[in-house]
Amino acid sequence: MIAVTDSGVGGVSVLRELVRLLPGEDFWYFGDTANAPYGTKTREEVLAIVTENVRMMLFCGAEAIVLACNTATGAAAAALRETYPDVPIIGIEPALKPAAMVSPHPRVLSMATPLTLRQEKYAALEARFAETADIVDLPCPGLMELIEAGHLDDALLDAYLDELLAPYRDVPFDACVLGCTHYPHAWRAIARHLSAGCVILDGGEGTARETARRLAAAGLLSGRTAGGTVRFSNSRGDEATDRLARQLLEQE
Repeated sequence: MIAVTDSGVGGVSVLRELVRLLPGEDFWYFGDTANAPYGTKTREEVLAIVTENVRMMLFCGAEAIVLACNTATGAAAAALRETYPDVPIIGIEPALKPAAMVSPHPRVLSMATPLTLRQEKYAALEARFAETADIVDLPCPGLMELIEAGHLDDALLDAYLDELLAPYRDVPFDACVLGCTHYPHAWRAIARHLSAGCVILDGGEGTARETARRLAAAGLLSGRTAGGTVRFSNSRGDEATDRLARQLLEQE
């Protein structure tokens, strides 16, 4: 069983890529809705929360962990790998690398939670492409919560994005990085507020490929090409949240 976790339903965007790539595997999606959002907490708070969740998932039989959250990855992935060296623990990072390659010296907008943009891991990643791309960081407090509440493409979300992106309305970005796993669920709305031709990228597909590689190396793949299962749970025990997560999994 492969456990996939996030602070809410956002990580379903990663789960979708995992199921597409590994349709024969069994997945357990755990949304930590009781502690959401992660992105406005301190690094220490997120580390403590995620460490406890991973301990619980391993106790319940998970053989691999996918941290389908940029904030959780930056805060906890390295420490968890030290604590559980024999468990594949796969994280995600904002897709700055492919964004920096969309054109010669592109202009890139990086949308993420405030904590993700403050973390050393993100700063190191951004520094790698400082000479090959102009990267504008845009913290998005409140966007995760809107998406978590089901506002994926409506007037409320449009109003939020209109205000958030107003300073960049006339900036011709070449690429936009969705640096929170919630954001891909609202990509259509986000695209309407960006310049024409702006490429929208997220890290879900790359995380799925890395997961497949790590599981193969550890001998943990089932070998099945179909018939895998997906189950959902969340830390509030809220059935409506699980239904939303399944709906998001099934939408394109």
